[in-house]
Amino acid sequence: MKTKEISRPSVKQVKPRVNVVTLGCSKNIYDSEILMGQLKGNQFDVVHEAEKVGKNDIIVINTCGFIDNAKQESIDTILQYSELKEQGKVGKVIVTGCLSERYKPELEAEITNVDAYFGTNDLQNLLATVGANYKHELIGERLLTTPSHFAYFKIAEGCNRPCSFCAIPLMRGKHLSSPMEQLVEDAKKLAKNGTKELILIAQDLTYYGLDLYGKRNLDELLRRLSDVNGIEWIRLQYAYPSGFPMEILDVMNERENICKYLDMPLQHITDNMLKSMRRGITKQKTIDIVNEIRDRVPGIAMRTTLITGYPGETQQDFEEMAQWVEDTKFDRLGCFTYSHEEKTHAHSLVDDVPEEVKQERADAIMEIQQGISFDKNQEKIGNTYKVLIDKKDGGYFVGRTEFDSPEVDNEVLIDASVDYATIGSFVNVQINSAEDFDLYGQIVK
Repeated sequence: MKTKEISRPSVKQVKPRVNVVTLGCSKNIYDSEILMGQLKGNQFDVVHEAEKVGKNDIIVINTCGFIDNAKQESIDTILQYSELKEQGKVGKVIVTGCLSERYKPELEAEITNVDAYFGTNDLQNLLATVGANYKHELIGERLLTTPSHFAYFKIAEGCNRPCSFCAIPLMRGKHLSSPMEQLVEDAKKLAKNGTKELILIAQDLTYYGLDLYGKRNLDELLRRLSDVNGIEWIRLQYAYPSGFPMEILDVMNERENICKYLDMPLQHITDNMLKSMRRGITKQKTIDIVNEIRDRVPGIAMRTTLITGYPGETQQDFEEMAQWVEDTKFDRLGCFTYSHEEKTHAHSLVDDVPEEVKQERADAIMEIQQGISFDKNQEKIGNTYKVLIDKKDGGYFVGRTEFDSPEVDNEVLIDASVDYATIGSFVNVQINSAEDFDLYGQIVK
């Protein structure tokens, strides 16, 4: 008598969950979103910075290696997850991004239980390591980690500028513009999925197109992106002052959906500091370009960042910069203390400003800016602005005007018990009161 064979259903192998942890700037956020899009296209369960981890999880840490504080945060995060791996609480730990691009041999020697280290341009190898294929048809596909109504939109990678203090070219390479046609298609995909605001990012937006088209082409890109149906705001971040293409200001005036907002990191103002920093610009030219931008685009909000304690910065240099900040009255301003970075041009200089002096100077600059911000916000009381609602926080809807970027600028708070709004919607808000960095208002029906 023959024994009947019993067919057994094949057990489908479940892929481990991938938890992506992002550190650093908005360019890293963009890179993580591209990675997550590829993983999802490979049928992986992918999450971003999940609070609870599983013992089979693959942790991918996208690191920052820009300045000392960012490097330390990245190292601490790697150590945190490598310890969880030792305890059997996660499956694998993979490190990518700027820190591992810059310090891979040192990291491999010091933190040995990380499964793999990758640099900033190793996406295909990273995917292969977790058992995924790089899919060309997914180019431009992303899993947004921001609210769906706004997205960081990287138009170029790397940088050709010779700034003495900056390690970005060491980690990101030379400037490489993305083709305009691809960017327009990416914008259309985002708009189709509900994105209303594109925040254009690159190490230097103003260099866009030189490598591909033989000329600065940001103005044409802006026109083409502004034509994309559903995109209501386009915001510019990280514009370099030297060689700034003034024609983009004409586009700002022509197109209503290009925000009257410009983030232009100027770093310092005294001639000797600008020369040592290799910024390719003088104090007077800096003053002239800020004045011209404001003249040509009335009402534009200008944001800048500055560095205190650069090698050789004297008390006179600092006082001259502080007076310039007082006189110029930027709408937004951030200030960082100088970080002495290996392999940069400035590393050959003596880091001669004590850390406490660097911090005191940065604090003094921010105190000046706090007063400027308060005065500018007081001037907004009684005015009505178009506001994009980002979130609900307690009893408030929280949004921004076209003059404010997420995370770093003003927020508009609206009493949620009185006024009605939805996250991702535009509303008109009349400002009733103001603080240093917050505006309070009510929706105008």
